[in-house]
Amino acid sequence: MDNTLLLAFTEPDGSLAKPALEALGAALDLGAPLTTGLIGAEIAPAMRQIAGCPAVRWLGISGEEFGQSRYVTDVAAAEAVARASGATIIITAANSRANRVLPGVALRLGGAIDTHATAIGEGPAVSRWYYRQRMEARLARTGRPWFILLEPGCHAAWSGDAGEVAIERVAVDLPPLRTTVTGVRTPASGEETIRPDAALLFVAGAGWTKKQADGQSHPEQAAGLILDFLHKSRASLGGSKSLVDLSGEGQAVLPFMTHLNQIGQTGASPRHPKGLATCCHGEEPHVVGWRFITERRAVNLDANCGWARGKADVLYVADAFAVMRKVNELLPF
Repeated sequence: MDNTLLLAFTEPDGSLAKPALEALGAALDLGAPLTTGLIGAEIAPAMRQIAGCPAVRWLGISGEEFGQSRYVTDVAAAEAVARASGATIIITAANSRANRVLPGVALRLGGAIDTHATAIGEGPAVSRWYYRQRMEARLARTGRPWFILLEPGCHAAWSGDAGEVAIERVAVDLPPLRTTVTGVRTPASGEETIRPDAALLFVAGAGWTKKQADGQSHPEQAAGLILDFLHKSRASLGGSKSLVDLSGEGQAVLPFMTHLNQIGQTGASPRHPKGLATCCHGEEPHVVGWRFITERRAVNLDANCGWARGKADVLYVADAFAVMRKVNELLPF
C-alpha cells in the first residue's frame, strides 16, 4: 500500500496558502497514511494551522536560507524531507516554486512526476488536460516515488482545528551558497486586476474598443466602466486574445489590459464560481479558457455569437456599455 507525503513551502508569515490546503485535502482523500513535510523560514505557524488533520508524522525544515525561493536550497530540502518520509506518493500544490524544483527532486530519487494535475482519484490516478484544455487524460504510474503537483482551485481546501504537534526536524546538508537574496524588485504596476480568489471572472473582448452606434470608438469610456465595475465587485479581469493583441497593432487599447489577463487557448484557464463575458465572440479558442468556470454568462449584441450556441448558461443580447453602466449604478460603493 502507498503512503503519502504532503510537501509544502510555507508563506513568509509561516502559514500555508490556500493551494497547499487544497493539496492537503486531496492527499487525505487517498485514504493512505499521511505524513506532512513543510519547508520555509518559519514552519511552526503552518504546523499549528493543520494540526487537526490525521497525519501520522510531522516533518519540517526551517531556517532563513529556506525562506526565499532558491533552487539549490529548495531541492536539497525537498529531497531530504522526501527521503525521511519514505513516502511513495508525494503531493504538493503546483505553484511556481514547486514546479521549478520538484522535477529535479524526482530525478534525484529515481521517481516519476506529473505536473498540472487537476484531480487525484482512486488507483491512485491523476487527471490532467492536454492541448490547451481540449483533451482530458487519466494517468496511473507504477514508478515510485511519484510526485503529483495539483493545480490550484481543483480541490476543496482542507479546514480543521488548529493545535500543537511534535515536529520532527529533518537535517539537510546544503552546499556552499553562491547567491544571496537581498530583496525583491518588481515593475511598477497600476490597477490590480488579476484576483485568483475572486468569486467572479469578468472578461472583456475587443468589442469594447470598436466603433459604437455613433460611429466612434470610446476606449476611455470603456476603461472607466470596466474599472468602476472591478472596484465595486472585486472581480478578476480577463481578456480575449484579440483585445490584448491590439496594443501591437497600433489601435486603441485598454491601458490596464496585458497578456497576463489573457483567457483562452493561448492564455490562462482560471477557476472562478461565476464568469461574465462582455463583447466577446465566444468561439472555441476563447471558451476553452472557461472550462473550469461553473456558471457562465455573456453580454453581446450579436444573438448568433458563439456564446449563444450552447456555451453560455445565459446570454444577454444587449449593448455592453449600457448594461455595465446600469450594473455600476446598482452596485454599492
